[in-house]
Amino acid sequence: MHTDGHDLRHHGDAEVRDDGSALVDLAVNVRADTPPDWLREHVAASLTGLAAYPDGREARAAVAARHGLPAERVLLTAGAAEAFVLLARALKVRRPVVVHPQFTEPEAALRDAGHTVDRVLLREEHRFRLDPSAVPEDADLVVVGNPTNPTSVLHPAATLRQLARPGRTLVVDEAFMDAVPGEREALAGRTDVPGLVVLRSLTKTWGLAGLRIGYVLAAPETIAELERAQPLWPVSTPALAAAEACVSPRALAEAAHAAHRIAADRAHLVAGLAEFASDGLRVVEPAEGPFVLVRLPRAAAVRHHLRGLGFAVRRGDTFPGLDEGWLRLAVRDRGTVNRFLQALDQALAITSR
Repeated sequence: MHTDGHDLRHHGDAEVRDDGSALVDLAVNVRADTPPDWLREHVAASLTGLAAYPDGREARAAVAARHGLPAERVLLTAGAAEAFVLLARALKVRRPVVVHPQFTEPEAALRDAGHTVDRVLLREEHRFRLDPSAVPEDADLVVVGNPTNPTSVLHPAATLRQLARPGRTLVVDEAFMDAVPGEREALAGRTDVPGLVVLRSLTKTWGLAGLRIGYVLAAPETIAELERAQPLWPVSTPALAAAEACVSPRALAEAAHAAHRIAADRAHLVAGLAEFASDGLRVVEPAEGPFVLVRLPRAAAVRHHLRGLGFAVRRGDTFPGLDEGWLRLAVRDRGTVNRFLQALDQALAITSR
């Protein structure tokens, strides 16, 4: 789906399919060392129950308990992407607004459902920070990411709360929030923000993109509307097993440890990228997600040469509000980052000739 020159259906996995399958992947934001053995074994054990239809009650209760909510405020979905489709199809909205740059699937889903979508474009000169007054007062559906993909900006929870209005649905995509140490600025679990819908994904931190599991947190009446739009048995038995496991105390402790490691690895990446300031490279800071957004001259050519040197990075021009001068880089371990920085040095040298 192309709108205003932006391919809303292009995602990072396209960079590592087919001829990119052998590349070192800095294009996809799934944690590289996952899923851990214990989680793979837990999911594998669920395969003995495939003859029965999926029963999501225990997983739903576990997710609810993780956020201190009653089960009727939780809906399990086949990844956060399904949740965007459900919101677009089930909710009766007149003026949906999507805050960009951000994950493009919410807008694509709204357009597919027949909605006309307005955009609020955050600007580089404002470091892609959100000014709540920029959102039209009559918007009855607002979608914003936190931390935002691809900018890695973490909006203050107080700023997002200013977007709430009676009669407005406020959708906050927190797919990467568990990669933020302490999940500061999270709204998941809040019941005092009118119209709040929080989306979470379990595919990023746990490396379960192929399993498709996520969930929605919202008021019971909103959950009921979305559930009516779902097909029967929308989440598979292995995905339900994964959901229950990923909100266990053991998993939450491991995720918290991983978040601190990601923060340290991101700091290493940002420090390395700072060495290329003389080449015109700029990093959007402060970055708070498991990825960073960079602007640099001849970014498309640099991306091409990086592929030749064995590295895949995410092009930025498919995100509304960005152009071909932007690249998104997933945070990886220090050894991988050091090799990438060497490749980037070579790619920049080639393109400057």
